[in-house]
Amino acid sequence: MTPIVETSQGTRQRLLEAACEAFREEGYQVSIDRIAARAQVARQTLYNHFHSKDELFGEVVRHSILSVLVTLDGDGDIRATLLAFGEAYRTRLLSPNGLAIFRTMVAEAPRFPELAKQFFRQGPQTTRKRLAEYLARAMEAGWLRRDDSDFAAEMLTAMLLDFDRLRGLIDLQTDLLNPPKTAQVVDCFLRAFAPEKDTP
Repeated sequence: MTPIVETSQGTRQRLLEAACEAFREEGYQVSIDRIAARAQVARQTLYNHFHSKDELFGEVVRHSILSVLVTLDGDGDIRATLLAFGEAYRTRLLSPNGLAIFRTMVAEAPRFPELAKQFFRQGPQTTRKRLAEYLARAMEAGWLRRDDSDFAAEMLTAMLLDFDRLRGLIDLQTDLLNPPKTAQVVDCFLRAFAPEKDTP
């Protein structure tokens, strides 16, 4: 039986996945040897793909951005669109993986300020910007009251996430994904930004 030979790209991906798990569980202080062991490769194999732990951490951050970026699709019913967004947003960021990425980035931001800024720009800021653009279109179409769409996006994302993320990070609770809450938040938001009725 011929052994399966893994491609260089396959090894790199395995290393990234192992490093992702290691950094989330143990933080930046985890050793290169432990990461290599997780990936089931030799230490030198890791260094053949990444010249330093800093470089490996940078790739993990860039890879992690994709796992917390939430897109916003749909130009139909605004409530249905925001409900779908809210469910995806809460699922991504309140999952064990989402909480671990956030915890790691907060802890390591002073050591890697440029990486932290990149994570913020390409993850949370991009999601917020896309939401604000959608809300601006909804305001223009008369589905929502005209207001500051950036503020509205900040308000909605904070309502969807803020307290539950604190429960997960600080109170270490795990029952964070309560489906009815998304509808409660979206309905509250839609009432707050309901179109103004024309007065006779």
